[in-house]
Amino acid sequence: MLRINNFKIRKDLSDSEILDLAIEKNNLNKDDITNIFISKKSIDARKKDDVHYSYSIDFEVKNENSSKYKKFAKVKKLEYPQFNINRKSTLRPVIVGAGPAGLFAGLTLVQNGFKPIIIEQGKNVEERKKDIEEFQKTGKLDTLSNVQFGEGGAGTFSDGKLTSGINSPYCRKVLEEFVNFGAPKQILYLTKPHIGTDNLINIIKNMREYIISKGGEFLFNEKVTDFEFIDNQISAVYCSKKIETDSVILAIGHSSRDTFEKLYAKGIKMEAKDFSVGVRIEHLQSEINKAQYGTLTKLKLPPAEYKLAYHSPSKHSCYTFCMCPGGQVMASSSEEGTIVTNGMSNFARDGVNANSALLVGVTTANFDSTSPLNGMYFQKDLEEKAFRLGGSNYNAPVQRVEDFISNKKSTFIGSIKPSYKPGVTLSNLNEILPDFVAQTLKEGLIYFDTKLKGFANPDSILTGVETRTSSPVRILRNENLVSNIDGLYPCGEGAGYAGGIMSAAVDGIKCAIEVLKH
Repeated sequence: MLRINNFKIRKDLSDSEILDLAIEKNNLNKDDITNIFISKKSIDARKKDDVHYSYSIDFEVKNENSSKYKKFAKVKKLEYPQFNINRKSTLRPVIVGAGPAGLFAGLTLVQNGFKPIIIEQGKNVEERKKDIEEFQKTGKLDTLSNVQFGEGGAGTFSDGKLTSGINSPYCRKVLEEFVNFGAPKQILYLTKPHIGTDNLINIIKNMREYIISKGGEFLFNEKVTDFEFIDNQISAVYCSKKIETDSVILAIGHSSRDTFEKLYAKGIKMEAKDFSVGVRIEHLQSEINKAQYGTLTKLKLPPAEYKLAYHSPSKHSCYTFCMCPGGQVMASSSEEGTIVTNGMSNFARDGVNANSALLVGVTTANFDSTSPLNGMYFQKDLEEKAFRLGGSNYNAPVQRVEDFISNKKSTFIGSIKPSYKPGVTLSNLNEILPDFVAQTLKEGLIYFDTKLKGFANPDSILTGVETRTSSPVRILRNENLVSNIDGLYPCGEGAGYAGGIMSAAVDGIKCAIEVLKH
């Protein structure tokens, strides 16, 4: 495979036009080419008077050793690690949770001839969508079917971001599988791919139907209430019935607090881990576009994104996370009497506002870590305070940035309207945020405004609170991905080994492979 790097384009062209132009500009002979495709596309907006696209084009030719191809970089074809299937058990593997980790674990098992049982306490994604819409309209919360719980996991009602900091060959497999089940093909080459919540709902349904067609089984509205161990080996899980098994993939998600408590009581080894808390910040998407792209470009660019970080002299860090262009702030509670926020965008990202989590890192030094579950209780305490501050009716507390920095309650909404539903309450978020969080957020806001003009716009809206960015618990596992109980595989974001759709899906694949190998 050969690659054309940094192929700059300064006009809007279709993919086929891009490939034709790459062949022409690089003096390639079409008859020599056996395969050609876009492998990477990004936007270079560093110079506002020269915003352009940058492409990488990969191609194969009949004789790549010919002298005329020496100027092109050689690229190895991606190969997935090989493994031997040694599983002989007649018991069916069980997967607890149908988020990205659980779904990709199930997909991997059925693709290799095994028929897992996937247990999900929430509903299928179609019914789950209705419950979330009902909560947004009426404030009526279903604690088992919401933004956190149900088929597809928390990432379904976010933005469908597929970026990740991990380096695994299985990242490509995840992208390819999403395309197989209906995702836009552009996710294979965009530097910041996303699917959008509207697309994800159908894609997840297609994945489920495929897994069922291959013999997999889904049990929705079934909550795992207990685990049985015999001689340090998993032997069964309990929901409304007992299911005997010798292999359980625990893909429970970062919000399954009662399951964490059950596992801890059963002697599963775990530890507290660092996480982050903060707020959602909203700006006008048009202002973010202007700050990132300038006003000179004639290109039809997608809604602009940002990613910012600040390190305080107090040694705390502030950063943006899960930025949703043209999206909305989502009501994401999963327990009664709590307020939790998240961000969501549809594929078009055509909403008026941009939003992002604005977070401060919390380490085990910031809470009593004598129990591995105390970080979880730290989160919950903050969520309960936000519920009360918002009026104890699932309205979220909101505040203008100017008022937050000045530590005074907001009394009006300015040019930026909050998108959170079912409703908002003007508040002073300083009253509930830990002092180190509030202070670091203020420093971060002021610093980010020097990097992205208008970030600290006085009318920008802060909505509290964002607490579920990652699991506060890590369930320990060995090099074979097994916990201290044989056959029990802690997996994905809830177990502390992932952070987002991509890394959770990859971890699901890896855990399924370990089940097949042993």
